[in-house]
Amino acid sequence: MFRINRMTDYAVVLLVDMARKRTVRSAQQIAAETGVPLPTVSKIMKTLTRDGLVTSVRGAGGGYALGREPGVITVADMIQAVEGPIALTSCVEEAEEECGIESLCPMHGHWTQVNTAVRGALATVSLADMAADQPMFGVPAQ
Repeated sequence: MFRINRMTDYAVVLLVDMARKRTVRSAQQIAAETGVPLPTVSKIMKTLTRDGLVTSVRGAGGGYALGREPGVITVADMIQAVEGPIALTSCVEEAEEECGIESLCPMHGHWTQVNTAVRGALATVSLADMAADQPMFGVPAQ
């Protein structure tokens, strides 16, 4: 199953909160307002700062702020910041390890097309879209 990990999910929650508030806040404030545990917030903020999605502001009144405008940060950017390159299989991530049947595999080369489509879809949704008050798509009634 294709699924983002919990840290990535929390990172998106934190980034959406930051996009909605647009103020410099401490890790403690962010944790209190989002419900994400403080140690997890601290770890995620370090990762997001390293990738430039968040900036760290030092001194009195310091904390964290978005590193870029929400409209230019994509879901693909958020996933890659926490999990690394988006790759559905090892043959599209150019890994050193091979799957063992690469020369016989009927899917070799085709996974790249699928991976590109998935990454493209993730790149079309921005943090601004995610932070909007209304869902982007209607949720069907059950």
